[in-house]
Amino acid sequence: MEIKNVADYIKVDTINLNLESKNKNAVIKELYGNLKKTNLIKDEEQGLNDILAREEMGSTGIGKRIALPHAKTKAVDELIVTFGISRNGIAYNSVDDENVNIFFMFLCPENKSQEYLKVLARISRLIREDRFIDNLLKAESNEQIIEIIRTEEMNG
Repeated sequence: MEIKNVADYIKVDTINLNLESKNKNAVIKELYGNLKKTNLIKDEEQGLNDILAREEMGSTGIGKRIALPHAKTKAVDELIVTFGISRNGIAYNSVDDENVNIFFMFLCPENKSQEYLKVLARISRLIREDRFIDNLLKAESNEQIIEIIRTEEMNG
């Protein structure tokens, strides 16, 4: 199975470079609102509940100011990803106790575990580079975000 690039999963019009939420639950809901714009979520309540349930099992704040809220769910038939930036940062219970500025949120069908793990691994690899993180935070448009991710994936 050919895994697409992370950039290919992100719908450009769902990206939000200025998330307004002030806390963890609010930012999850705000990002989820952007994912809903894809019109690919069949059961919106279930999708959100699955993300919140996954978060209760352990924070998806992975350090370096990044969080990856996600879930495997019956609410979607294909893997979808959105991206957001909180300029002020949000307390997120991260592994390093830093506030989070960068969010990748994704939903994956329950039967696509392989794809899901590959996307998680890809994102984890990309964000090892501080330069990549800085570039994301400097981006001024949704298109730029996709471009930065795509470039990093090609060079990575």
